[in-house]
Amino acid sequence: MKTKLPWILCALLAFAVVAQNARKATPVTPKRQPLYWVDPMHPSYKSDKPGKAPDCGMDLTPVYADEKTESVFTPRKQQLIGVQTGVAEKRAIGRTVRATGRVAIDETRLHTITTKFDGYIETLNVDFTGKPVRRGQPLFSIYSPDLLATQQEYLLALRAAKQSPQLLEAARQRLRLWDISDAEIRALEHNGVARKSLTIASPVTGTVLKKMAIAGARVMAGDPMFEIANLDRVWILASVYESELQFVHIGSNANVTLTYLPGRTFAGRVTFIDPTVDPMTRTVSVRIEVANTDGALKPEMFADVTMQEPTREVIAVPQSAVLMTGTRSIVYVVSAEGEIDAREVTTGTRSEQFIEIRSGIRAGEKVVTEANFLVDSESRLRTAAKP
Repeated sequence: MKTKLPWILCALLAFAVVAQNARKATPVTPKRQPLYWVDPMHPSYKSDKPGKAPDCGMDLTPVYADEKTESVFTPRKQQLIGVQTGVAEKRAIGRTVRATGRVAIDETRLHTITTKFDGYIETLNVDFTGKPVRRGQPLFSIYSPDLLATQQEYLLALRAAKQSPQLLEAARQRLRLWDISDAEIRALEHNGVARKSLTIASPVTGTVLKKMAIAGARVMAGDPMFEIANLDRVWILASVYESELQFVHIGSNANVTLTYLPGRTFAGRVTFIDPTVDPMTRTVSVRIEVANTDGALKPEMFADVTMQEPTREVIAVPQSAVLMTGTRSIVYVVSAEGEIDAREVTTGTRSEQFIEIRSGIRAGEKVVTEANFLVDSESRLRTAAKP
């Protein structure tokens, strides 16, 4: 028994030595220790121990020394802040411009009736404002001593036409300059008697807008007697804000509606854009021509106008994807690896839901459409925190 004890002690000692050497040969991986904990919604908030974020109650996220500080928007963090994405793709897009307007008279169809000689109104055939008239319809008859004398001179020249043809032509030209028609001159030649009064007929078909003529009144050459307008076609004068003027063009189609004519739409076309801006309202008057054969559109009515810019195929993203900073437009692009990168873009036409991207993004790239303002805020904080 005594002879075995030294051998047992030697074996135990050898085992201890081997075990100690084995521990020295195998490295011990130290446990990762966080540098600090941050609020996942507001990375500027730091804590030296785990817990809850004071503002939102979310669990604080540990930050380790070996993590890349640039990898801010991990998939988990994107999910936490509600990031949603869309795709920049080609779309047919055109801007719709809405404006208020009023019905106006087509000035190219407005006529003022005057005389080129003094006289007295004897008979008034059109005696109230708003009366419809036809082309050639008698408006009033007028007695003019000067016109009567000129007729008599013409008859005398007619009798002496063989001796003085130039005098006859001069008398005829004078009557024409006073708007006496060739038919009336032929009637004067046929009857051989000067007429005391002359009937003035309407030169156009339309509606009497103003009536200044009064039976028995004396009128001077050039005094307006009637204003007549053809209302089969009218103008809609729409007030367009200067910021939207780039989307309105000559020839653009327009739709006109009125609140007191529900369910009816009048089609028109932009024919003129005012070259000046109203300094009070910062709007530009845009003229739209609209057919009005049934007279439903009456001057000075208010109207709602919709003008459509011709559609074009462009690269577009949802409007929510673009952050306007005042000096530039930013879109956050998500790479294939999940990283988020801020891109400065040039925008163009806006539709109901999408906005044209003229530069900065290619078709097919993934963009942030929701919570991008949180992404932008965190990016700014991270940038400001960098030494």
